Amino acid sequence: MAIVVQLDVMLARRKMRSRELAERIGITEQNLSLLKSGKVRGVRFDTLSRICEALQCQPGDLLVWQADEAGADADAGAGAGSDSDSRSDAGADAGAGADAGADAGAGAGSGSGARAGAAGPGAALP
Repeated sequence: MAIVVQLDVMLARRKMRSRELAERIGITEQNLSLLKSGKVRGVRFDTLSRICEALQCQPGDLLVWQADEAGADADAGAGAGSDSDSRSDAGADAGAGADAGADAGAGAGSGSGARAGAAGPGAALP
């Protein structure tokens, strides 16, 4: 499953530049660019709320689920029954559920497989 970010579409509809949106919502242009390109693993509800307020839209206007194409992820089924893969994903999800306003990376230490969300392309936005 893939969540596709359609922020660029909404920016075009609202005739707003990325720079203006970044200033309005209080994040850097670089972080907004990462979000637009889909290179982040999560986004905080607070950030999503500020984006929706600035663009006068709903979260569903920005985020769309698309099914993965068959064979797109070579190891998709390889670790399905593996305990380590299951714990890794479950730990990250459990961390996100502990604080509804946080992203999956914010749950560090709340599960055996929680990810520390600090840096890199998989990091969540503020």
